[in-house]
This record gives sequence, structure tokens and C-alpha cells, in this order.
Amino acid sequence: MLNNKVSRRKALKLGAAASVLPLVHIRTAGAAGQVSIALWDHWVQQGNGVMKEQIAKFADQNKVEVKADFIGSANGQILMIENAEAQAKAGHDIYALSVWEVHNHVDDLEPVDDVVGRLIGKFGPTNAAVEYLCKSKGHWLAVPSSSGTQTKGCEGRISILKEAAGLDVVSMFPAGGQTCPGLESWTYEAMLKAAEACHKAGKPFAFGLGTTADSVDWAGSLFAAYGAELVNAKGEITVNSDNVRQVLDYAQRLVKFLPPNAVSYDDASNNRALISGQSALILNPPSPWAVALKDAPAIAADTWHFPSPSGPKGRFLPYLPYMWGIWNFAKNKPAAKDLLEYLMQRENVEARENAVLGFDIPPFTSMLDFKVWETAEPPKGTLYNYPNHPWHKQTAQVAAMPAPPEIAVRIYNQGIMPTMMAKLLSGQKIPDVITWAAGELEAFKR
Repeated sequence: MLNNKVSRRKALKLGAAASVLPLVHIRTAGAAGQVSIALWDHWVQQGNGVMKEQIAKFADQNKVEVKADFIGSANGQILMIENAEAQAKAGHDIYALSVWEVHNHVDDLEPVDDVVGRLIGKFGPTNAAVEYLCKSKGHWLAVPSSSGTQTKGCEGRISILKEAAGLDVVSMFPAGGQTCPGLESWTYEAMLKAAEACHKAGKPFAFGLGTTADSVDWAGSLFAAYGAELVNAKGEITVNSDNVRQVLDYAQRLVKFLPPNAVSYDDASNNRALISGQSALILNPPSPWAVALKDAPAIAADTWHFPSPSGPKGRFLPYLPYMWGIWNFAKNKPAAKDLLEYLMQRENVEARENAVLGFDIPPFTSMLDFKVWETAEPPKGTLYNYPNHPWHKQTAQVAAMPAPPEIAVRIYNQGIMPTMMAKLLSGQKIPDVITWAAGELEAFKR
């Protein structure tokens, strides 16, 4: 049974009439019973279609009735239902979780060390950001998913960057092979010069200073590149440091070249800026390029994706992972585990990847060689450097790492880092900005 929409009332009722299910984890095609899964309603609808086909195949092979619901994120619907289910201790067996949600439900999730252990054994390691968000007290509480997982590297206009800033990004970061001739020269100082040049040309870099995810993610990668931790892994407030002063000095120079409305940016603002031809560069997954394929094909054909700049402490890529958790009140945990392991098999991940035009990023490095990123066009190869390939020498990073997650999530949700830069734009001095941030961080620890 495959449903497309689910209401809050339905979420609270799900599971109330569940059938009696087997208590033994049967891993053969003779398994029986029912399992339910809540999935993110993918913005590329073809992705939902392939997901439905794969679930139906699993159901047929394992003699399990699978109830799948695709839930949108508009008005916080997916989070609202998630929290309702956790509170009611009833609902789906499996729930699609975004960035911080594992740590918001540590006491509600079933450990999945067995499933993730087998996947890692078969496909190799994931990355530190995935472990940071999916593990608690040494246990995997969710299976890292490809569906919805994205990076937010550079997405730039080929012609504008070349004409205004002298950057030939296609030659610097070519498609094919394992070399990036321009990697070492692509630093934050180089980006600052390019930002100034494109600003003068009337095509500013559309980097937001708001408090939604896109602004927080790029600001977090900038701070990481300067080693500017606000709170360290021990939970100690470290905002009053030389590294933070250094990154704020850089930010003070950069913000004056950003769009005048950068402080009011939401997550669609940078997309609109690129698609409308008003910006030379944004930091985003390839969704604006995919929209431009229909709405502005000339701009799509003039767009290239490439790695983040590097700073004194390295190159950090904004990373936004999604994962699948099994509620500890789930009625059929064995079938739920089997389903998630099945969906994360390489052939299934690649089939879904092809359907969503290369948007999703698999959590396992060994799966970053799918052909879709090499063949996507126009221009051909534009997505080749969208995944975080090993030769990019960049670290997948979630803003506010490595602070303890219970503090990091507040830093993230309150947009502390982009707000610090917004205060610089308004004319505040670096010491005053640090004092403000220290006060906010102290409150988070209470």
C-alpha cells in the first residue's frame, strides 16, 4: 500500500490497529507481516516513483506488506508528524530524519548497529559528519540515507566568473579524471577577490546572512576553514579566540560585496538569484541548475559545480545529511531493518540517484562514482565535482561541529555564525560581535 500524503491525525492513529507481527528476525523471503515507512517527499517527483518501485519489490520478495507515506516539508509538516509520533509512541515503524533529528530523539530510536555495520562492511566507510549526526553514546541510532542528502559546494556561472573575475572554473575543475588543477589556488582569499570583481560587475555572490539552513551551512564551512570553533568538543565556549577573530576579519571584508538584502535571505533567495541571472556564484546543491534546465536553459548551460575554497585550516564542504530511523516502539523492527538495508544497496541507491538528476549524495564514499554526475548536462560534466571526491581534499562538515550535538543544534537553529557576520555588515566591531556571541552561547549551556 503506497500513500502520498499523511495528516497529523493519521500519524497519531497509525500503528493502533497494527497486526500481530513476528518476534524473530527472519531474513529470508519467507518473512511476513507489515511495516510502515515515512519518507521525505522528494522535490524531484521521479525519485518518489523509483522509491515506490523498490519498496514494492522488497515487499514482494519478502512477503511483507509495506505502507509508505511521502511527507512534504512545507510548513514543517514532516517535523510536526515526526514529533507527534514520538510523543504518542505510535505511528510509522521507520521515519525519515533530517540533520539534527537523531539527537532530538535519542530516547525514541532503536539502535541499528547491526544494519550499519553490514553496510559499512560491504561498501566501506562513511564520513565523520554522518557519524556525528547518526550516533549517540557509541551506537548507530539511524541508517544514513542517500535520499535528500546533499552538499552545498560552489555553483557558479561559467561566463561571468571568467569575464569578471578571471576564473576559468571549467579548466580549474574539469569533469573526468581525478585532478583539479585549480584546487590549490582556490582559497578564501581568492574567492574574496572574485567576489569583489563580480560585485563591481553587478553580479554579486548570493551568500545569505539569514538564519535558515543555506546561510548557516556556508557560514559554518567558512568558520571551520579558519579553525574558528564557537564551542569545542568538550562543550567549552571558545568563541573568544584568535581563530574566531581571524575569520571575522575576513568576513568583515567579504560581507560588503554580498547582495544588499543578504541578511533577509531565506533558502530560496540564492536559488532565485542564480536562475534569474543576478548572481555569479552561490553555494548550493544542484537544484537551481535543475530548475534552470526548464525555466532558463541558457543559464543552466552556463553553470558549473566545483569544490569549496580552502582556508588556513583546510577545505570544508557544507554537508546536509538525511537518515532513516526506526522508532523503538515500532511494531515490526526486523522487517524495518531488512527494508532499510535493502534500500541502501548500491544498485538501489544508484537507480534513485539517476531519477533525481544527481541531487542526492550517498553516505558511502565507494558510491561516489555513479555515472550520473559525469554525464549530466548541459554543460556535460557540470555535476562531476558536486560529490565530495577524495581528490577534492575537503572535509564534509556540519555547521557547529564539533560542539556536543545538544549545543550545536542550538547554534545551528539560531544561526549564530551568519548573524555574527550580519552584525559586522551593520557596522558592529569584532570585539562587540564576539561578546554578543559569548552571551548567546552561555545561554545555550544553561
